[in-house]
Amino acid sequence: MAKVLVKGNEAIAEAAIRAGCRLFFGYPITPQTEVSAYMAKKMPKIGGTFLQAESEVAAINMVYGAGGTGSRVMTSSSSPGISLKSEGISYIAGADVPCVIVNIVRGGPGLGGIQPAQSDYFQAVKGGGHGDYHLLVLAPSSIQEMVDLTSHAFNKADEYRMPVMIMGDGMLGQMMEPVEFPEEEENAVYASKEDWATTGTKMERKHNIINSLYIDPNTLENTVIERQKKYDIIAKEEVMYEEVDTKDADIILVAYGTTARICKTAMAKAREKGIKVGLIRPITLWPFPTVAFDKVCDGKKKFLTVEMSMGQMVEDVKLSVNGRGEVEFFGRTGGVVPTPNEILAKIEEMAGGAK
Repeated sequence: MAKVLVKGNEAIAEAAIRAGCRLFFGYPITPQTEVSAYMAKKMPKIGGTFLQAESEVAAINMVYGAGGTGSRVMTSSSSPGISLKSEGISYIAGADVPCVIVNIVRGGPGLGGIQPAQSDYFQAVKGGGHGDYHLLVLAPSSIQEMVDLTSHAFNKADEYRMPVMIMGDGMLGQMMEPVEFPEEEENAVYASKEDWATTGTKMERKHNIINSLYIDPNTLENTVIERQKKYDIIAKEEVMYEEVDTKDADIILVAYGTTARICKTAMAKAREKGIKVGLIRPITLWPFPTVAFDKVCDGKKKFLTVEMSMGQMVEDVKLSVNGRGEVEFFGRTGGVVPTPNEILAKIEEMAGGAK
């Protein structure tokens, strides 16, 4: 299959279409607007629906309604827009409705800036909205992975009846790389929807009701506990990560997305200097790949978490290491991207000085 040169945002949009998505509701915000623009051009040509809502709040509630029919539906936004969608995301999770949400992260808080960041980690993996719920959160680090994980996101949303988030950053959204796209719906795996989707009964079956409101506290508690069982399965079965040169490493970098790519360059430079450095790259941010740390923690290794934030994922790294090694942090924020040499300097400091 021939590769094509494509921008990250447009790659996600095309991959979603090939995964069977025919409904998109969104609102423009930098640096993800090309996702909406691509859908606006393409959807009418293939019998799909694109609608630019009057706000992010309206868009996520349209996703709620469309997802309730069992249709494959997607929305995309960037950091402040995801904040506005958070209430609707909680409703969707509480109603067990599948959908895919794309967040191309920019600097914050507030309106912040339009440069790449990773400071939405807490929002994505610790809930974001109210109540006891999780999103399956996928973090690509290349445009090809954006394509592959988009198909995966729709399949898992259907399988587990839950919202799935693809979380990239402004750099991934705007950069271009050659990718291979699957054939139309080649990787699509459709779960049965008959027992829950609101598709019309034709008086031939019981009514399916999409709802997240439970007045009786015992009913709500039982519903939340039952949903937690699903999350427990996901935490065991759906963990994804990349591991590079960790066996002989004295220092293991932990990074995701764009930052992981930069870390690989810093790692190579460190090894040239005789410093044994490895990398753990989480691909699922939730569930977090704690198992990767269980495999390498020996009481001797040091860990360096590198993020485009003031330090968010580092908390999960510390929990995963659980006192079995030293954990340090290096980060840039506000849209500033760390350089390989900055990371290398921190590695050398942890190794006891330049070799």
